[in-house]
Amino acid sequence: MSLMTREETFTITGRKVVGGFAEGEALVTSDTISGWGGINERDGSIIERHHELVGQSFAGKVLVFPGAKGSSGWSAFFHMTRLNGVSPAAMIFTRMTTKIALGAVVTRVPAVTDCDRDPVEAIRTGDWVRVDADAGTITVTRKAEGKDPASA
Repeated sequence: MSLMTREETFTITGRKVVGGFAEGEALVTSDTISGWGGINERDGSIIERHHELVGQSFAGKVLVFPGAKGSSGWSAFFHMTRLNGVSPAAMIFTRMTTKIALGAVVTRVPAVTDCDRDPVEAIRTGDWVRVDADAGTITVTRKAEGKDPASA
């Protein structure tokens, strides 16, 4: 039996926090992210010891997460990822706070929140995600393996 790859595409709508367009591979976590002490601003990696993404980098990826935790240092550390060229390509989050709003603004990447579906549940790490924050649309292409219909 041979296998083929099929793509599933769906759209999520939300509210713009920071405008713009970006696309890239998704990096998804159900854990909030701490900026100060939780990320390495030099390489864009998660360094918080008990975080599910510890050791992984969000540099150039679409970061999908619930939101920020910790102090107001969150925005400063994400701002440094931008200056160091290792910021996420875009941010999609579920919990709007002043901390994350400021962090998204200083990071200067497209950011969307208040989605019609929970993006943390709907999007998987590795999905290809196109974020049009101005339009409030997130287009997700998921690659899934399936049976080749000719071999059924």
